[in-house]
Amino acid sequence: MTISDAIKATVGQPGPIGVFDSGYGGLTILRSLKQALPDADFIYLGDNARAPYGNRSFDLIYHFTLEAVRYLFAKGCQLIIIACNTASAKALRTIQQRDLPLLDASRRVLGVIRPTAEIVGELSKTGAIGLVGTPGTVASKSYDIEIEKLHPDLRLYSKACPMWVPLVENMESDSEGADYFVKRDLNDLFSKANDIDTLILGCTHYPLLIEKIRKYSPAGINILPQGDIVSSSLTDYLKRHPEIDTRITRGAVTDYITTEEPDKFSTLAAVFMGAPIKACRVHSLTDL
Repeated sequence: MTISDAIKATVGQPGPIGVFDSGYGGLTILRSLKQALPDADFIYLGDNARAPYGNRSFDLIYHFTLEAVRYLFAKGCQLIIIACNTASAKALRTIQQRDLPLLDASRRVLGVIRPTAEIVGELSKTGAIGLVGTPGTVASKSYDIEIEKLHPDLRLYSKACPMWVPLVENMESDSEGADYFVKRDLNDLFSKANDIDTLILGCTHYPLLIEKIRKYSPAGINILPQGDIVSSSLTDYLKRHPEIDTRITRGAVTDYITTEEPDKFSTLAAVFMGAPIKACRVHSLTDL
């Protein structure tokens, strides 16, 4: 059966929630989602073989992300969370507006940027927001656009941090090198404005650097990892959209799929999830 045939076969059928990331970072979102929806079924898909996405072109990230959406739809997912800021920034809107009506207009694909942009206005007293993210996320200006729409009085100051993801994925979060790069990049960000009081962690890997981020941030600053924000937003979304909520299977089963070596994925994913996991491998997202 082809991917297209499998998507057609699962139209309107109950299925798990899909969670997609270019690598491991989306596991921080999945962990919060599992806590908020403990009885829901999930499929986590990490495109580790082609990670990181942060420095890739818009067109290539869109192509990779669309492949992942089609694959998860073929696996029966009726709702997908793009748990990757770079993919949310560079691919989500096109997939929602152009591809979803052709694939299955009754399904939903959601991202992590808008829920985060929605909440910052409630937290900032000074109106100055900081953002750290991958070069791709920062260059896309997606946070600038969403925050401007929702909170036009806020000021956003951004800093691309290209070394933070490799530090996490090479299990160097506690190293002296992590101290160096986190301190350097945050000093650069906070030098742009002395009244930044809220910091968006615009990459789902960054919660694994949270202690160092706190260490090198001004005292009292609001630091916003995205896991709880996205899970709270999704819980609210499902209450408002019972037609989607009723199409989520609820057996508390989570499957982990990677495009790379599954033992390697399982070892590092356990660090993100705080518990052992066992992943399986798919060699191509165009094959079931």
